[in-house]
Amino acid sequence: MNVPADASTPPKPLTHKRVLKIAGPIVLSNATVPLLGIVDVGVVGQMGEAAPIGAVGIGAIILSSVFWIFGFLRMGTVGLVGQAEGAGDRAEVSAILTRALMIAGVGGLLLISLYPVIVWAAFSWDPTSEEVEVLAREYLFIRIWTAPFAIAVYALTGWLIAQERTGAVFWVQLLMNGLNISLNFLFVLGFEWGVAGVALSTAIAEVVGAAVGFWFCRNAFDRPDWRDWGRVFDRARMIKMALLNVDILIRSALLVAMFTSFTFLGAQFGDVTLAANEVLIQFMYLTAYAMDGFAFAAETLIARAYGRKDPARVRRSAGLTSIWGLGICTGFAVLFFVLGPVFIDVLAKDAEVQAAGRVYLPWMIAAPVVGCAAWMLDGIFIGAARGRDMRNMMIISALIYVVAVIVLIPIFENHGVWLALLVSFAARGITLGVKYPALERAAGD
Repeated sequence: MNVPADASTPPKPLTHKRVLKIAGPIVLSNATVPLLGIVDVGVVGQMGEAAPIGAVGIGAIILSSVFWIFGFLRMGTVGLVGQAEGAGDRAEVSAILTRALMIAGVGGLLLISLYPVIVWAAFSWDPTSEEVEVLAREYLFIRIWTAPFAIAVYALTGWLIAQERTGAVFWVQLLMNGLNISLNFLFVLGFEWGVAGVALSTAIAEVVGAAVGFWFCRNAFDRPDWRDWGRVFDRARMIKMALLNVDILIRSALLVAMFTSFTFLGAQFGDVTLAANEVLIQFMYLTAYAMDGFAFAAETLIARAYGRKDPARVRRSAGLTSIWGLGICTGFAVLFFVLGPVFIDVLAKDAEVQAAGRVYLPWMIAAPVVGCAAWMLDGIFIGAARGRDMRNMMIISALIYVVAVIVLIPIFENHGVWLALLVSFAARGITLGVKYPALERAAGD
């Protein structure tokens, strides 16, 4: 059982070995997430048509976008639990998990009730073909029912990450995504259920993932603090959690809006361009999920340093994790430069999609390097629970993105779609970087 350390206990040394111990299981488990996306695209790609690929891409981005609005549960939970761990507040560590799971349950049921609104909003301005839209609606209807489970996974993994129990997170993700991939092959290639088979595979895996996450978090329920309702509903603690979560929610909603708009903006140039963008975006997800391991390490280590009110440990944590993050991003850029065309051909059998993918590949080669600072600083600010800074800097970055979209797309078409996305990455990194010195100083307050 992992028991929180007392605040008076000497902290563990901050070393590269410790960073890798936290990040390694996350990198390995997250490798299955883009692999899942690749399999989703790959199995429907074997049908030899662009429409099913586009439908899975559109459906997945809509549902992932809606679910990830509740990603504040993972991010906020890491920061709050990590700081409670650093301060030695054992009771609060358990109480936070209860609050987070209650939000997940209510939020999931709310999304199910709002399903007609979600579909209407998604397709009211949709430029995709009728065939793509029909298939995407089928995908959405199947997956919406597991919303409470999908959102609960955010809270459960955030709680585990905050305690440096990333090995448990590894097994949650591995079992969930491994099951999803296996069912994809069975339902799509075996039973020939097409897009519906992809959706059903994901729905089943999300329920299983939540169950496995609960099992790994069972030690939170060994202490009575998880059901100490006076603490769970303590006004001051609830307000603190609510304000942090609202700030992260706004930040996440804007980020999701940018990625969602990327898909739809590319769709206006035809099904082939939409499919090519969907194939290439899998490369970006691969990079981001590998980066998450070191961003999560930054979250955990900086949260604990904040709990101990130690600015020097904040600086050391940020530096160690960022070195590894930069190395990962550079490595993926080189990988995409060398093997990008091969990956495109594996994921799509349609010759037009393959050709279009090669045209836009240079943007995907540049993306890891341009986005590195933004991804690492996100982890640093999450660990410090600096939700207001994340919100404000994302608002500025989103406005810059909108301007880039308005200016660049009419001139460069789909190249402008990619360039606008990279401009948003750079804006996020620069704006958060400007705020970092204040974050470090505040650790000692």
